[in-house]
Amino acid sequence: MASSSHRIRKYHVFPSFHGPDVRRKFLSHLHYHFASKGITVFKDQEIVRGQTIGPELEQAIRESRISMVVLSKNYASSSWCLDELVEILECKEACGQMVMTIFYDVDPSDVRQQSGDFGRAFDRTCKRQTEEVKQIWSKALTDVAEIAGVHSLSWDDEAKMMQKIVADVSKNLNVTLSRDCDKVVGLRSHLRKVHSLLCLECDEVKMIGIWGPAGIGKTTIARALYNQLSSSFPLRCFMGNLKGSYHKSIMGVDDYDSKLCLQSQLLSKIFNQTDMKVHDLCAIKEWLHDQRVLIILDDVEELEQLDTLAKETSWFGPGSRIIFTMKDKNILKAHGIKEIYHVDLPSKEEALEILCLSAFKQRSPREGFKELSHRIAEFCGYLPLGLCVVGSSLRGASKNEWGHQLYRLETSIDRKIGNVLRVGYETLLQKDQDLFLHIACFFYNENVDHMTTLLSKSNLDVRNGLKTLADKSLVKVSTDGRIVMHCLLQKLGRQIVLEQSIEPGRRQFLVDPQEICDVLANETGTGSVLGISFDMSKISEFSISRRAFARMRNLQFLRFYINKPGMHKKVSLLDDMEYLPSLKLLDWNSYPRKRLPPKFRPECLIELRMQFSKLEKLWGGVQLLVNLKKIDLSYSFKLKEIPNLSETSNLEILRLVFCKSLVELPSSISNLHKLKKLIMKGCKKLQVIPTNINLASLDEVDMSNCSSLTSFPDISRNIKHLNLRNTKIREVPPTIGRHWSSLTWLHIGSRNLMTLSYVPESLRKLDLRNSHFITIPDCVIGLPFVQSLIIQNCRKLVSLHGLPPSLWCLDATDCRSLTSVLHSFGDPCASFNYRNCVMLEEEARRRIIQQWDYNYLCLPGKEVPINFTHKATGNSIAVPMSSASSRFKACLLLSPVKGYPLFDITCRLRSKEGILLNEVEYWISGLSPKFLTEHLLIFCGDLFQTDKCHELDITTSEILFEFSCRDNDDKIIECGVQILREEGESSSSAMD
Repeated sequence: MASSSHRIRKYHVFPSFHGPDVRRKFLSHLHYHFASKGITVFKDQEIVRGQTIGPELEQAIRESRISMVVLSKNYASSSWCLDELVEILECKEACGQMVMTIFYDVDPSDVRQQSGDFGRAFDRTCKRQTEEVKQIWSKALTDVAEIAGVHSLSWDDEAKMMQKIVADVSKNLNVTLSRDCDKVVGLRSHLRKVHSLLCLECDEVKMIGIWGPAGIGKTTIARALYNQLSSSFPLRCFMGNLKGSYHKSIMGVDDYDSKLCLQSQLLSKIFNQTDMKVHDLCAIKEWLHDQRVLIILDDVEELEQLDTLAKETSWFGPGSRIIFTMKDKNILKAHGIKEIYHVDLPSKEEALEILCLSAFKQRSPREGFKELSHRIAEFCGYLPLGLCVVGSSLRGASKNEWGHQLYRLETSIDRKIGNVLRVGYETLLQKDQDLFLHIACFFYNENVDHMTTLLSKSNLDVRNGLKTLADKSLVKVSTDGRIVMHCLLQKLGRQIVLEQSIEPGRRQFLVDPQEICDVLANETGTGSVLGISFDMSKISEFSISRRAFARMRNLQFLRFYINKPGMHKKVSLLDDMEYLPSLKLLDWNSYPRKRLPPKFRPECLIELRMQFSKLEKLWGGVQLLVNLKKIDLSYSFKLKEIPNLSETSNLEILRLVFCKSLVELPSSISNLHKLKKLIMKGCKKLQVIPTNINLASLDEVDMSNCSSLTSFPDISRNIKHLNLRNTKIREVPPTIGRHWSSLTWLHIGSRNLMTLSYVPESLRKLDLRNSHFITIPDCVIGLPFVQSLIIQNCRKLVSLHGLPPSLWCLDATDCRSLTSVLHSFGDPCASFNYRNCVMLEEEARRRIIQQWDYNYLCLPGKEVPINFTHKATGNSIAVPMSSASSRFKACLLLSPVKGYPLFDITCRLRSKEGILLNEVEYWISGLSPKFLTEHLLIFCGDLFQTDKCHELDITTSEILFEFSCRDNDDKIIECGVQILREEGESSSSAMD
C-alpha cells in the first residue's frame, strides 16, 4: 500500500467568515457541533490579520478538505475576507477542493449582484482598490453565490439548520475521503472488507482485529478507517505505536502503574485533555460505559495492553467500535476477538503501482524501467513497506543505480525494512526463533509433513511452533501444505544467522556457495553447523577432501543441489567421506562416486535423495536404517542393484525413476510393510518383480515405460493408482477385476495390449492410449464410475458406439481411423478432445457439436458452424447483449500448427466502453506432433467475472470478444459466439 504525492489534509473544514457578524454566536455554536462529530476546524484566533492574507492562511486553505464560506451582511466589508474567498476559489479550481456556502441573514442574489446592503459594503471596500482588484473580487462573489448552500432566512429553527449543516459536512467529508482512498493503492478494497466486519448499523459494541505481517499496511488501513469514521462518533481516539507506550520488560501482568499510565493516555486522547490522572483500573469503564466511542489501538504486541485498555465490551457505550491492529493473531484469539481481517499481500499489478508511485510519482514505470521495476517489485516480495522504502531510495536514480540496487536486494535486506521485520522475530521464544531460522535457511517452500518428519526427534515443537509463526504472520502454510515465508523474512533469517559469527564454520546454517566452499576446503566446520544447503550451479569445479565434514559432528541436513538444469559435473570427492553420525537428510544431486562410503552407517538418516548420481550400488550387506522413510535414486542411470532392505522397515517411498540399468527388485521388498509409493517409471531393463507378496500399505505403483516388463505386478491388492503404460504386458489377469476393489486410476495402454477383458468396477480414470483396439472393450463400456477415459493414439479404433454413462472427460487425440461416434454426453461439465481425428464423418461431427454444450471441445473442422450466429473473420467480434444472459459459447477456427501444439487461448470480454468484464483461458496441449488440418475449438464461459461483477456497471448493450493465442494470433482464422440464457440454450433475442 502506498500513498501518491497528494496534499496533506490537516483540517476537515476551513471557515471563511466576517468575525463581528457570526463569531460569538452562530460560528461558536457551529464549532461545538463540529467538535461533537469529530470534525476538525481551522481556527484563526492566533493569526494576526493584516491588509492581505498571509502564507499561514493560504496553507490552511490548501490543507483543508472543505472550505465553508459564511456570507453575512458585512462579509464584503473586509478585504481580508474577499482575498480569502479568491484563494478558496483558486484552490477549488486547481485542486478540486469542495466549497460549501452558508448565506447568513443575506439574500444570495445580493451576493451574486453585489446589491443592497451587501453591495454597499462591497463598494466601500473597493474604493481603496484598483479596478483590477475590484473585478477579481466581484467575480469571486458572483461565482460563490452560484454554489447552492444553506439560507438562514429560510429556517425558523437555527438549531435544526446547524444539524443540517453538520450532516452535509459529514456526508461531503465521506466523499472527499473516498476520493483520497483512490490515491492509496488497494486501500478502497481493504476498507470495504473491514466495513463489512464493523456492522456500523447495529447498536451493539463490536471489537475487531486487523492482522498481518510487519510492513503490510495495517496502520495505513487503520488511519484511513479512523478518518472515515471519526466524524460519526462523538468521542474517538487513534492510539498509535503501542509498542512504544511501555517497555516489555517493565510491564507484566501485575505492573499496576504502567497500566494506569496506559489508561491515562487513552482517556487524555479521547477527551482532548493533557495528562488526565486515573487512580484505579476501572477508570475507562467509569468514563466510557455510556459513551459511543471509536477507539483504534495500533500495533498491539501484548495481551495485557488489550486487557488494560479494552478488556470487555461492557466498558463502552452502545454502538462503540474498538479496532486493534497487530502481527500476532494469538493475542486476538486470546482476547476473544472473532471478527479478524487478514491483510494479505497486494497483487503483482498493485505492487508495481506502489513501487512506481514511490519511485516515479506515477502509477506505471518510466520508459526504459519496466523490466527493472518488475524485478525489484518481485525481490521486495510485493511487501508494501519494502516497495515504498526501495522505491523512495531509487527516486531520480539512473538505470545503472537501479541495477545496483537489484543486485543488493538479491543478497541482503535494507536496514530500515530489516529493523521493522526483526521486531516480530525478537518477540518469539527461543525454540520458535530456532524454527524460524530452520525455515529461512533450509525448509522454505518445503512440505509441512516433510519438515515435521525431518525434525521429529529434535527439541523443536514443529506443529505448535509453525502455528505460532503463522499467527505472528512470519510464515504461511499454502493450500497444498507447503511452508511459505516472505522473501524479505527469509533474508532477515539468513542475516540473523550471519550475525552468529564472523567465521562461517561456527554458524548454524551455511547457504552461501562461496562460504561453503571455503569451509569445506579449509576444513573449518564445527559442531555448530546443523545444515548445509549448497547450490552447486553457482561455483566452478570443486573437490572435497575426506575430512571436510570431520568436525561437523552435529550436521543433520546436507543438501547439494543444482538450480540450473543440465549441470551435473560440479563437485568431486577425493576420497570417501568420514562418517556423519547425526545426518537426517542426505540430498546430493549428481553424487560423483560409484557407492556410498564403507563407513556410511547413519542410523539417524530419515531421507536419502541422490538423483542423477553415478552410483552403481548403495552399499553391501544389510544396513540398520530403521529411521529411513524415503529413498530417491531417480536418474541414476548406472544403478544396477538395490541393496537388501530387510532392516529398513519404516521405508514409505521408494523412487527409482529412469534407473535404466536396474534389472530387478530385491525380494527384501517384502519386508517394507509401510511402503506407500513405488515409483519406477522408465526402468527399461526391469524384468523381475518379487511374487507372492502383498504389501498392505502400498497404494501407488508406477512402472510405466518399463519396456522389458512382461508380468503384471501383483504385489498389493490395496493399490489405488497403477501405471503400467508402455510395457510388454499383454493382458490384465482376471483376479485384478475381481479383487482389486481399491483401484481408481489404471494406466495400462500399450502396443502390446491387444485385448482387455477384466478391469475393476472401482475405476475413476482409465488410460488406454497407444492400444490396438478397433472398438472400446465391453468391460470398459460397463464401468459405472469412470469419469476420465484416455484413448490417445489408438490408431486402429474405428467407432465409439458406447461409452461409460458417468464419463465427463474423453481424450481421443490422434485416433486417426475413428469415423463414427454414437454416444449421448449427459454431463454438463464434459470435456472432449477429438484432435486429429481426421476421418470423422460429417454426421458424427455434427452430432458431437450439437450435443456438447458447456465446457470444452476440440475436433477437426473447416468453418465455424451455422448455429454460431455471430461470426467474424479474425480474432475479435462484437455481440449484442441481452439482459437475461450470463454465459456464452464460443467457437474458434484454428489453422494447423507446426511443432508441438502446446499453447493457450485467451478470451477477453469488454464492454462497449472498454471495461474488462471477464477473462477466460483454455489450454490446447498434447503429444501429437502437429494439427493435421484446421480444427474447431469450442468452449463456454461466464460473461462477467463473478467475484467482481458487483464492482462493474454491467448494463452494456454490446460486448466485444477478443481472442488471442499466446504463440501467434494468426492461428485464429475465424471466430463465432452464441449468448446463452441461464438454462444454457442459445438466446435468440441476443442473436437477432
